[in-house]
Amino acid sequence: MTTDTDSWERRLLDWAYRGLETAPLPSCEAAPVALLKCAYRASADVIRQHSRTFRLASRLLPRAKRDAARALYAFCRLSDDLVDHVETASLAVLESWRRRALHDCPAPDDLLVIAWHDTQRRYGIPVVYAEQLLDGVARDLVQTRYDTFAELTEYCYGVASTVGLMSMYVTGFSGPEAIPYAVKLGVALQLTNILRDVGEDWAMGRLYLPLEELVDFGITESAIAEGNVDARWRAFMRFQIERVRRLYQESLPGIALLHRDGRLGIAAAAELYGAILNDLEAHGMDNLTRRSHLSAGDKLRLLPGIWRRAMFTGY
Repeated sequence: MTTDTDSWERRLLDWAYRGLETAPLPSCEAAPVALLKCAYRASADVIRQHSRTFRLASRLLPRAKRDAARALYAFCRLSDDLVDHVETASLAVLESWRRRALHDCPAPDDLLVIAWHDTQRRYGIPVVYAEQLLDGVARDLVQTRYDTFAELTEYCYGVASTVGLMSMYVTGFSGPEAIPYAVKLGVALQLTNILRDVGEDWAMGRLYLPLEELVDFGITESAIAEGNVDARWRAFMRFQIERVRRLYQESLPGIALLHRDGRLGIAAAAELYGAILNDLEAHGMDNLTRRSHLSAGDKLRLLPGIWRRAMFTGY
């Protein structure tokens, strides 16, 4: 059982390099300072409600970059939420949001879009990555299974690598040589997400695991439905975790290609998220009946080592 790494990476990199030649968002009149402050506070509220890990990681950035990272997170979070709410999810709703977020100038009361537009303009974030992200989340409305790992990485690129690529413009980066690292880190982060949430995703009718690999390990969808964490499932999960860890190892050297004041925030987001895999292992690979996580104490214990690697010793 092998993965044609060169093949899937080349395809994703073709998409990523399009960001080097892209049109900006509409040229809109800058919002007043007081309104911008309200807009960025609204973005901070979104990350406070939804992600303790990324909130902690963003606190390790300088103030201006922290605000921008939170505005970017809020844009991505709202985009993703639109397809997760069964009552309102539709391609029409997502396309309306696409116009509102990417093609129209924001209304005075549209705080999250105001913060997102200001961030995009200040940091020159290529709009093609935002378009690709929306294309990625749209997949959840039309596709609930992935036959191969290569096909799954395309989904991971759309919903996660695009976020990393946009984040690089906020943190600052050395040049195009940083792009492959961001793409691979995004895939690793999303795969971690997938391995953490198998049970929750199944309850929503979604299965983000390569079907051909499930067959290779003798695992049926009925076994997943039954929450059957047996020897075959544990072997399958070990295979998945080893691959994700390899992707982290190959992507983290790219931290050194970020501007120095942005390295710690990105490294913390990556390593803290990757450590979720340790919790999954510690609980017998059970991601069918529980959701792996790190405690606040776990995160604080890991931060000194992350700081040392990000700022001095590298990866």
